[in-house]
Amino acid sequence: MENDTSEHHNQTLGVWTDYTLEYKVVSVFLVSLICGVGIVGNMMVILVVLTTKHMRTPTNCYLVSLAAADLMVLTAAGLPNITDALHGQWVYGYAGCLGITYFQYLGINASSCSITAFTVERYIAICHPIKAQFLCTLSRAKKIIMLVWALTSVYCVMWLFLSDTKKLVYDNVVLLNCAYKVSRSHYLPIYFTDFTVFYVLPLMLATVLYGLIARILFLNPLPSDPKESSKKWKKETSQGGRMVSSSSSSNKMYFQSMNSRGVTKMLAVVVILFALLWMPYRTLVVVNSFLDRAYLDTWFLLFCRLCIYLNSAINPVIYNAMSQKFRAAFKKLCHCGPQRMEKPASYSVALTYSVIKETSNGESPDHFTTEMDELRTPSDQYLPAINVVQTCMVSRG
Repeated sequence: MENDTSEHHNQTLGVWTDYTLEYKVVSVFLVSLICGVGIVGNMMVILVVLTTKHMRTPTNCYLVSLAAADLMVLTAAGLPNITDALHGQWVYGYAGCLGITYFQYLGINASSCSITAFTVERYIAICHPIKAQFLCTLSRAKKIIMLVWALTSVYCVMWLFLSDTKKLVYDNVVLLNCAYKVSRSHYLPIYFTDFTVFYVLPLMLATVLYGLIARILFLNPLPSDPKESSKKWKKETSQGGRMVSSSSSSNKMYFQSMNSRGVTKMLAVVVILFALLWMPYRTLVVVNSFLDRAYLDTWFLLFCRLCIYLNSAINPVIYNAMSQKFRAAFKKLCHCGPQRMEKPASYSVALTYSVIKETSNGESPDHFTTEMDELRTPSDQYLPAINVVQTCMVSRG
């Protein structure tokens, strides 16, 4: 939706020409493809987290919030783009103009806040692990998400008063358009505030926090390799030694570190793509703010919009590619691939008992345990079933 301030009540806007057939075909096909894939993918993210017990972690709660916001962007911005290409005018009426504009900005702003929330959560979990036991809990994540949506919902109410339908009178036709009530000069301060709060500041914060995370996580050596720990365990047990507890602790630390790196890399990719895919549209608006006549090339506008839709559609693909836990949950939801137990017991039983014993917070143990499932395959090789029982016995002792 563009703010057309060149219309005068007593004169026309010239001769109106429809979009070319090539533009209609390309636009409808690409927007339908990206939005279709994005809607299905984000719905799957929400379903697997809500229906799978071991997927309900604080980080995944923020990803559900992000998926809901992306769904809102794809439906409120992507689908109207298809009807605009086919009909050349606004077809949803006055109520549709207000509602769709509101949900567009709500989805955009909520997605930005959700990204900021899980960035802060990752920083606390990795750089302040002791505080994370009490701050990075499931209940706190739910409260933060509710607060994010409440604040963004109130903030976006202003768009209900700034949007309106307008008739565009051409020499050969009269078209209905959904535009802004205020002039371009009045709209720019509102936009730049929105641009700063929901794009510039979140990216600056993410840059600083991920820099601190990288210093802690990627510049420190990994704990001992589970292969070496397994060899040591076999050697000690064959000699009658009792090194089971230290072997289990080494394995636990190794997989915690590996999992933290994997999850952080995945979330960092989400942030980077958010910055890159929103950059064309944000740059276009900033440049047009200083031009007497705005640059509104049809194909470039389509490119900017496709980048926005792609940003909202690509996150489930990233989860599937970079997270074994999400990949397995997606396969289970689609009933394709081998069915697996929700929480294999060979490793998580010992870890759960150990963590519960070390912390008094009832929600943090589940958070740490479930994140360990990310790298389940290697752990199944290095931790025999007897190790679980003996570890519990040693811990109890």
